[in-house]
Amino acid sequence: MKITRRQFEKIAAATAVASTIRKSKAATTYTGPLDGFEDKVKMEDFDPVRYTLGLHDAAPLELAFKPGTRRQTELWQKKLTAKLTELLGGFPKQRSPLNSKTLEVREFPGYRREKFVFESKPGVPVLGYLLLPKAAKAPVATVICIPGHGRGVDDIVGIDPQGNDRTQKVFYEYDFAIQAVELGLAAVAIEPMGFGCRRDAKNKTKGLEQKACEPVAGAALLLGQTILGWRVWDIMRTIDWIETRPELDAKRVGTIGISGGGTCSLFTAALEPRVKAAMVSCYLNTFRACIMSISHCIDNYVPGILNWAEMYDVAGLIAPRPLFSEAGDVDTIFPIAASVESYRKVKAVYDVFGAGDQVQQETFPGPHSFWGKKGMPFMAEKLRA
Repeated sequence: MKITRRQFEKIAAATAVASTIRKSKAATTYTGPLDGFEDKVKMEDFDPVRYTLGLHDAAPLELAFKPGTRRQTELWQKKLTAKLTELLGGFPKQRSPLNSKTLEVREFPGYRREKFVFESKPGVPVLGYLLLPKAAKAPVATVICIPGHGRGVDDIVGIDPQGNDRTQKVFYEYDFAIQAVELGLAAVAIEPMGFGCRRDAKNKTKGLEQKACEPVAGAALLLGQTILGWRVWDIMRTIDWIETRPELDAKRVGTIGISGGGTCSLFTAALEPRVKAAMVSCYLNTFRACIMSISHCIDNYVPGILNWAEMYDVAGLIAPRPLFSEAGDVDTIFPIAASVESYRKVKAVYDVFGAGDQVQQETFPGPHSFWGKKGMPFMAEKLRA
């Protein structure tokens, strides 16, 4: 078929237009099947986080704190304690033998470090370190120290990634168990389930920093329980272990935790009256602003809790016992505004008890990390009293 010059010019022009269209489309990033239909649908309605935040705002919160008398507040605490225990999956009705065993004892200039294990439940070993200050008079006030996500307990007792002792406190947990000892407190630092040596074989192959909250936390949910409940029980049993040690004062026990360890510190103090004071670093917030709005580990989630309470209600169960909260002003996973808001609501509970001086918060200039400048002296003062 013979093509005339005029026909050829038309084909060339059409080809050029098509090429221009293709280049234009290529220059525009494809974002999904709704491209070009923005005027036909409400784009924000396709955002699932926006949807869940709306559900939060309509959540029942049936056991949220309501200002009242001291007696009414104590009854509220009793009801929420029972409900929270149920939501976490409950705790064993009987305490099994601890079967405690010391693995190693080492001497350092200011303290003795003992590595030990015990069983929180049959077949569930817990590893811990006891750091006992040499200058302290027995029995010594004691803090249970719980690390956040990372290498686990080694990262708060001065052990580097090669298993060697280190002399410098490093980001992000700054060996806060050693900081406690330097203030004259005994520190019992434990390995939470899913961290450090308490990980499954597959996750261990991915390096020391690899957490193993998955698949364990998911398995707990399938069983109608929570990994947070399991971790809280481990801390409760740690207090049982402390009660077996005459050099430690089981009547003056506190909890300190950062991040995921802060979660454990808060929930344990809320449910365990033997905890006399608690420090929560980079956790106290609102469920709405942190774990509902920002991607977090599955170990943070308690099924159904928003039917009953927000995070500040849980913290209110600690009142009137001493509580210290600290938060970094550029923490990207626990937003500072919500931390301040949550603290304000917790303090309202303390005010009912006339104990406003027993709760404090420090906001510090920094990211998600342990700070301790006011919180550690607060804990030392309250536990030595």
